[in-house]
Amino acid sequence: MTELRIADAARFLGVSDDTVRRWIDHGTLTSTRSATGQTVVDGLELACLLKERSVRPEDPARVASSARNRFVGLVTEVVSDTVMSQVELQCGPHRVVSLMSTEAVRDLGLEPGRVATAVVKSTDVVVEIPGT
Repeated sequence: MTELRIADAARFLGVSDDTVRRWIDHGTLTSTRSATGQTVVDGLELACLLKERSVRPEDPARVASSARNRFVGLVTEVVSDTVMSQVELQCGPHRVVSLMSTEAVRDLGLEPGRVATAVVKSTDVVVEIPGT
């Protein structure tokens, strides 16, 4: 069982430490004491709460797609030369960067402040865990 300290749980949930403590007091989360005496929450319970409370903006594309990794966000930066462009989106807490042709940027009207969806379809996804 993975145990997370209150501060780490708060960081994953995007709330303050005090909010996590209130949720524990109100029964939204349960806590235990670690071997060192720190208040901790169960990683699985936290993951379930995170999934339940996640807010996903409606995908403006409204298309059927086999790609399951869709990140709706705002374009925050576009850097272009005559052939290629780098487009940066802020999708919730996640920064997504895409390289594409400058022609595609023009055709899509991509500019800072525009709502866009980053669609990731890949067989190569690296998953890492913190070092111990």
